[in-house]
Amino acid sequence: MSLALLGFALAVTLEALFQGQTTMWEGVPNWASVILFFFFMSIVGFLEAMQIAFFAVTKMTKDEQGDHYFAKKTCHLLFKGKGRNLPSFMIGRQLCVTLCFFIIARVTTLNVETGTGENIFGVSDPIQNFFNTGLMGAFVTTILGSIAWQLVASAFPIAILSNPLTYILLWFCLLLEWTGIVAGAWVVAAINKKVRGFKRDEEYVGTPEERAAKKHEDHDENLHVGTGHPRIPVQPAGSGEFDLHNVDDDDDEDEDAAKKAEEKAAANEEAAEEKV
Repeated sequence: MSLALLGFALAVTLEALFQGQTTMWEGVPNWASVILFFFFMSIVGFLEAMQIAFFAVTKMTKDEQGDHYFAKKTCHLLFKGKGRNLPSFMIGRQLCVTLCFFIIARVTTLNVETGTGENIFGVSDPIQNFFNTGLMGAFVTTILGSIAWQLVASAFPIAILSNPLTYILLWFCLLLEWTGIVAGAWVVAAINKKVRGFKRDEEYVGTPEERAAKKHEDHDENLHVGTGHPRIPVQPAGSGEFDLHNVDDDDDEDEDAAKKAEEKAAANEEAAEEKV
């Protein structure tokens, strides 16, 4: 059902683009509008994937981050110093997404005058008025320009990190943040941190390397990894043990039960020997 709705919404949007019936600026050829639509939607989607991949890699040790050239360069740039570039990327990414959606909205919003017989696919005027709200374009960009990319990145974060475009867009987002246009976000975040007493996760659970040294490392082989399922288990701040939502605990419970049974049997044997 969802795919059918997506196909219909995409067909309506493309028909309007090829007919020049959108709010795109005058003078831009129809074919150029189509190219801009897919180009900026792909950029937004890739930025969404980068966000998911970056947060996934923060839970990985350096060895787990892969040995691909661009994966290493991206991680080095992202986490150098005190890791300030990660939140800087988040600010620059949001600004870049906003700019892209400004253009996408112009491209995908239909501007068909009803009552002239030029309705898309010959639909009735009420339906055409519904199309003119821009919801068709919003539906397409939500799936093709956001959710689909996030699902892929959640299952394959290293593949996203290894793409050269990731490194280029990371630099671009950091450059946008460096301009200081939305620097007020830092002030608001600092006030929120001060008021609520937030601390970094590492102060509660340690770094990935520290967790591995304490034999609390993540075990990917126990995770049911698929599209849309995060590779990295979540550790709630301040909790004592990992909350592994995607792990089957049956094997661990069987091992614990067997171990307790062995210990009880050994204790019984010792008690019998003492009586003798």
